Amino acid sequence: MRRRTLASDALPAWSFMAPGLLVIGVFVLFPIVYSIPLALTDYSVLGETKFIGLDNFRRAFADDSFLVSLWNSVLYIIVVPVLQILSILIAILVNSRIPGIQAFRAAYYIPVVTSMVAVALMWNWLLSQNGVVNYILITLGITDQKIGWLSTSSTALYVLMFITLWKGLGYYMMLYLAGLQSIPADLYEAAIVDGASRAQRVRLITIPLLRPYIFFCSLISLMGAIRVFDEMFVLTQGGPGTSTLTSSLYIYEQGLEQLNFGYASALGLIVSVIVGVLSVIVFRFNRQGGVNPYG
Repeated sequence: MRRRTLASDALPAWSFMAPGLLVIGVFVLFPIVYSIPLALTDYSVLGETKFIGLDNFRRAFADDSFLVSLWNSVLYIIVVPVLQILSILIAILVNSRIPGIQAFRAAYYIPVVTSMVAVALMWNWLLSQNGVVNYILITLGITDQKIGWLSTSSTALYVLMFITLWKGLGYYMMLYLAGLQSIPADLYEAAIVDGASRAQRVRLITIPLLRPYIFFCSLISLMGAIRVFDEMFVLTQGGPGTSTLTSSLYIYEQGLEQLNFGYASALGLIVSVIVGVLSVIVFRFNRQGGVNPYG
């Protein structure tokens, strides 16, 4: 009788979730499962699809372009700690009772809801050789020549990292702000009575209690960094050369431009394994407690 009661209680919940689960199953789970056998074939849209075993994986590790794209994606992880630290600091700032702080919060969140195309047009204008950034630098005497920020191999990837940082700050700031507002005010009041400074309150109260949020934000930020695509696709198309070619962009080129679906599936599985390994490391780090805030 109890099982029937639980089942009847759960039925409305499953009914509400059914449309979403159906969409996830068709457009997420099915492609993931289908990509495994597809990666073992030389898929042809018009001709005969041939089973080739692990040849696509061997080809991947001998493909210089893929290895470069993989390195660029791993290098992009540099964004993660910087993004999280700045987001926490800004969240602490906007959690203060300062006049006009609501407008400040909204201003920081605007880039999050702005389309990548609009962001690309704006930054392309700012960073062009005749753009605002070069004009300011030359006017201040910091440099005497125009810099091709997005057309120079040594700077393009780091400029894209900065754009990712700028666009993501507001999103993670709001998540950390929600975490800050869930911390009981009594803890801070007790710490003030005990003579704790603001820095000590942040180190001994804020950071430890924000740790679940830090874990979640770091994990999704890490996944986003490895799979970064929009910035490269819109602004540089992987250039100049292969300096901003990332694994997601390379998989897109192989799959949807050159129609090498089998090879693209193999590349996607390799990247998925790397993301999975890094995610496990983050999980393990969190389970062990991370950095000791009291040490």
